Amino acid sequence: MTAQPFIAVNARALLEQHGLDSFDALWSLQLDAVDDPNIERGGWSSVYRLTLADEYGREHNFFLKRQDNHLTRNLRKPFGEPTFAREFRYIQAYARAGVPALEAAFFAQRALPGHQQAVLLTRALDGYQDAEDWVASWNTLKWTDRRDLLQAVGALVRSLHNAGLVHKCLYLKHIFLKLDQDGAGARLIDLEKTHPAWLGRRDFVSELTTLHRRSPVFSRTQRLRFLLAYLGSERVNAEARRWVRDIRRMQERKESRR
Repeated sequence: MTAQPFIAVNARALLEQHGLDSFDALWSLQLDAVDDPNIERGGWSSVYRLTLADEYGREHNFFLKRQDNHLTRNLRKPFGEPTFAREFRYIQAYARAGVPALEAAFFAQRALPGHQQAVLLTRALDGYQDAEDWVASWNTLKWTDRRDLLQAVGALVRSLHNAGLVHKCLYLKHIFLKLDQDGAGARLIDLEKTHPAWLGRRDFVSELTTLHRRSPVFSRTQRLRFLLAYLGSERVNAEARRWVRDIRRMQERKESRR
């Protein structure tokens, strides 16, 4: 049984034009995977790049994700559900909360005897690069570009935490950035581990500590610039000092357990 699909308003005409507005059509589409299938959860999950031209010849780039019995389980779903179903829910939640992230164009899932399958189509983040790529050339960037990128990441994480959410996998490779004439833009990907910040500020400190530990290239001044952007503050004050202290303490505790 196939559930009623979600099709984004701004993608429906394009998908209909190419006959790709159904689960079956996207499931059977022959494409080369961008990497090896993920087989960690007892099933499989693969990602493909898809380019479609609209009626005016303009190209639109997407990532097509398909999976079979690649499930996540929790108290609400003890028998499991496709991980893309969870990611799709959080793509929607991020959009409602105004947190910049990847955009869904199509989602559907179906149950067959012995199989749970899902298809998720997301728009490619054209013009963006993941933060790991930016860091690889960090010292060659102009200081104004470094400033704009740090401020964009700080504002992005602030919008996430202001929504009461934690990403739970906030690594540089999951933060996508771009530079343009107006500054920098930032978006998040790989949202399936997101959950509400049940512990409030402690969860936020933990997430910032993870990002801090995985960003060794940044100087102390640059880390402070990021934190001020995260706090929406223009200068160091008592609140900023408290966050710095709490992040340092949590990092020391994590390192002591290694």
